[in-house]
Amino acid sequence: MNKKKSLSIVIPVLNESNNIQILTNKIIFYLKRMNFEVIFVDDNSTDKSKKILNILKKKYKFFKPILRKKKRDLTQSCFEGIKKSKYDNIMIMDGDMQHDPKYIRPMLKIFKNNDCDIVVGARPLVKGPNQGLSETRRYASNLLILLFSVFNIRTVDPMSGFFLFKKNVYTENKKFFFGEGFKILADFLINSKKNLKIKDFTIVFKRRYNDKSKMNFKVLLILLKFYFASILKKMRFFS
Repeated sequence: MNKKKSLSIVIPVLNESNNIQILTNKIIFYLKRMNFEVIFVDDNSTDKSKKILNILKKKYKFFKPILRKKKRDLTQSCFEGIKKSKYDNIMIMDGDMQHDPKYIRPMLKIFKNNDCDIVVGARPLVKGPNQGLSETRRYASNLLILLFSVFNIRTVDPMSGFFLFKKNVYTENKKFFFGEGFKILADFLINSKKNLKIKDFTIVFKRRYNDKSKMNFKVLLILLKFYFASILKKMRFFS
């Protein structure tokens, strides 16, 4: 087995029963003849997600769901998936169909050819082809990116939820991460203790069909908490 061509795909989900099978089918289609595993991490869903995950677990050897019963948190869901992954190359992606699996192979190619630590599926956050982004979300994303620009992050989209990374980015830095909320990539980029080699790969962010956005006031508060905690950490570092 060629470990460089092997991939663990970690997908945090909450009430995505309409999307799980469809997304799994698309991953199978685009990753033919690859060694991969799919780790859906269910964040205590109240729909039929758990039932569907258990059915697919019996159907596919590569399918390894995790059913969380703890406090709901996307970052912690991702961390649990990373811990259970068996490959050194890890992809994080959403389960709502807005991240197209067709991008996985080209992102993996960039990852290997450039010996990257992280490849980001970056949304061009201007008016254009990304019809999956409403103007409100586009404005919010650009505002967040502006706020986080003080950290000199080397990607155009630190708010992306679609990225590929070496597992040691997590294992070597996990004690430094904020570890809470919806923006795990920003946590990796800001709080990792070594300079990471990062490449962007431009994607088209697809329209959400079968569910609604999980962004709400509580999520925004956690994000602001993360931002100011990171600012304070940076100030202590330079003091």
